[in-house]
Amino acid sequence: MKLVFDRPKSMKDRVMHYCPGCSHGVIQRIVAEAIDILDIREKTVCVAPVGCAVFLYDYLDIDMTEAPHGRPPAVATGIKRARPDLFVFTYQGDGDIASIGLAEILSAANRGESFSVVYVNNTVYGMTGGQMAPTSMLGQRTTTTPFGKEASDGYPLRMAEWIASLEGPSYVTRVAVDKPSNVKKTRKAVVEAFRMQLEGRGMSFVEILAACPVGVGLSPVEALARIEKELIPYYPLGVLKSVDGKGAI
Repeated sequence: MKLVFDRPKSMKDRVMHYCPGCSHGVIQRIVAEAIDILDIREKTVCVAPVGCAVFLYDYLDIDMTEAPHGRPPAVATGIKRARPDLFVFTYQGDGDIASIGLAEILSAANRGESFSVVYVNNTVYGMTGGQMAPTSMLGQRTTTTPFGKEASDGYPLRMAEWIASLEGPSYVTRVAVDKPSNVKKTRKAVVEAFRMQLEGRGMSFVEILAACPVGVGLSPVEALARIEKELIPYYPLGVLKSVDGKGAI
């Protein structure tokens, strides 16, 4: 019998404890697969903050360091500048990267720091109780907007477009993990982003539209369907910037 599917070498043999339907498990497997494909496990360092991203430490078999909320780009900058031989990436949620860490990511991207960013956008603060995030959709009910988010609370931030407008990043794309075909595209995007860093091209940034069923008050099936029906029309998928001409704008 031929083995066609197995646990990536860069992923620990542990049962995940994310909420049912959470996309973090799928995304973290994709990251592990990308590390294996590029054969960089022994020189990889991941920086993740507090929040659901922090559980990554339990599942990936690579070197990790924790950063204060919103500060992974600053920590990643220090590691990469001190050890340019290492492969460094951050793993951040939308509450982390688009709110308290907004100045950090924009500054690092503008400088073209040579690390990669895996940005999980599920439009809500997941771990801390389902509060409104800068990426929450207008009308979205959260624990801090029980009657729905209004324009006066701020329009949803399109981080990929913002990052792509800067000179420093080499590769910026937005993908999703709502169905198998998009999962395959997400894996390809993460591999490409990591390759860009290995080639010394500057910051690479992958935004991934994800589901947080508990945070948005939906079933796992409904939360996945929401990505296609509600999120993708506002956050369109595709490559926004690539220094070697693949989908560059």
